[in-house]
Amino acid sequence: MTFDRRITPSRPDLADERLRGQVEAERFTTGTAKRVLSSFAPVHRHPSREAPLDTQAIRGEPVVVYDEHEGWAWVQLQTDGYMGYVPSMALGDPGPAPTHRVRTTRSFIYPGPNIKLPHVDHLTMNSLVAVARVDGHFAELADGGFIFAAHLAEREAVETDYVSVAERFLHVPYLWGGKTSLGIDCSGLAQTALAAAGIGAPRDSDMQEQQLGEPLDLRSDLGGLRRGDLVFWKGHVGLMMDETHLLHATGYTMTVMIEPLSVADERIRRTDSKPITSVRRLAPSGS
Repeated sequence: MTFDRRITPSRPDLADERLRGQVEAERFTTGTAKRVLSSFAPVHRHPSREAPLDTQAIRGEPVVVYDEHEGWAWVQLQTDGYMGYVPSMALGDPGPAPTHRVRTTRSFIYPGPNIKLPHVDHLTMNSLVAVARVDGHFAELADGGFIFAAHLAEREAVETDYVSVAERFLHVPYLWGGKTSLGIDCSGLAQTALAAAGIGAPRDSDMQEQQLGEPLDLRSDLGGLRRGDLVFWKGHVGLMMDETHLLHATGYTMTVMIEPLSVADERIRRTDSKPITSVRRLAPSGS
């Protein structure tokens, strides 16, 4: 049986107990449940800050820790199953169950219910928090601090149009492995926008292409598309804003940008000789 290393908790020396009999490892463990406590945390391929950044874990995200050594935790993210190494100091006990998520691209935590106080931390979209009570315009968090209440939504509340969510990240810098308003990549943008709409999505574009929606027949004139369609190239994904315009995070401008799909396709064909590999359609997005 072949396993994808990106989502399989298995190393030669250690593996998830659930994989016993399926993989070879020196020992097996059920792991320990923890939660991301920092505003966001890098998820590296190896336990080194110089190792490739594969993705990011954001505040409140549950993880299973299988191993900790010299300041690094080998974890599996429970939202999308991704594996990697996170600084141990970014994690903590699960604590109170989250009640709300951040609905804006970014918000701030203050030491009191006053916007004039210096903020103590910032949170990115889809961060999960436990609200103890609402004090006027502010929500007091169970683990301390205050956040502007209008920047939050109840955890189960969902956006009706994931494309409009993605549009809020327009001009955000491109960052390989990024998933926040400080920097985001193409599949991170798609995953983040879909998550806000209550649609679970895998992390990487090849996984998204395999698992999301239904395939469409692509016309030679690139016609017949609509808002919300996902367009894939090898190693890349973008979201259609309408019948002709694509929204995507791209290394071409190092930003989240909007451009005609025909222009993007021509440029990618010219520079990489990679044609569109597929278009996938999810449930209808808002108009």
